[in-house]
Amino acid sequence: MKLTWLLLIVFTLLSAQKIEDKVDHRSIPDHVVVLTFDDAVSSDYHFIAPILKKYHFGATFFVCEFPPDFHDSTKYMTWNQIRELNNMGFEIGNHTWHHVHVNKMDSIKFVEELSYIEKKCTAYGIPKPISFAYPGYDTSYKVIPWLKKRGYIFARAGGSKPFDPRVDNPYVIPSFSTSGNDTARVLNAIRQAKDGKIVVLTIHGVPDVAHPWVTTPPALFALYMKYLYEHHYHVIAMRDLKQWINN
Repeated sequence: MKLTWLLLIVFTLLSAQKIEDKVDHRSIPDHVVVLTFDDAVSSDYHFIAPILKKYHFGATFFVCEFPPDFHDSTKYMTWNQIRELNNMGFEIGNHTWHHVHVNKMDSIKFVEELSYIEKKCTAYGIPKPISFAYPGYDTSYKVIPWLKKRGYIFARAGGSKPFDPRVDNPYVIPSFSTSGNDTARVLNAIRQAKDGKIVVLTIHGVPDVAHPWVTTPPALFALYMKYLYEHHYHVIAMRDLKQWINN
């Protein structure tokens, strides 16, 4: 038993060292925030994108074809609209085809879910995704080799804590949700972007007609974006983490 624990400690330390070696943490400034938007909801295009362009913010939109009513344009974006987001300079990431939790799939099913979104991106002139978001925040380390094999370099989860590139696996990047009305919680999360740590925000619809329990009220979203702008935050897409992380 003692030998097992010793081996575990050694493995953990070596893994941490490998991550540390890939991170130029000395150059990570304070006030770095990554904006991510899930599920391809219609407000991404109609409400969110104009605000982001106003402030010159970067962002990643993690898209899927959410069943059963993805083709209801009152709830979700069309692929033409997703293409327009790409043309605006935003990153399009992979959220699986059907929003299936990764711990419910084998490798064949997982690759099928990934490749569908990749092929749709190709068909619409969108670059092949390099960022992935775990549906429902369910993570599984078994999928990391599959993500790497297909060229993904970052994957976002939940966790409600800042991303510390010195210790956190870039394939299990933690994030904070902005859902609900607790403004103090979200602003406190944003303020943790310092001392080498990066804050990643997960945002669903603003509002989310299809999934109202994860809605971020439009007035509060506008407040958060104004706060980021007025306090001089560096607001980027997930792909932009490459400037500090050699993954």
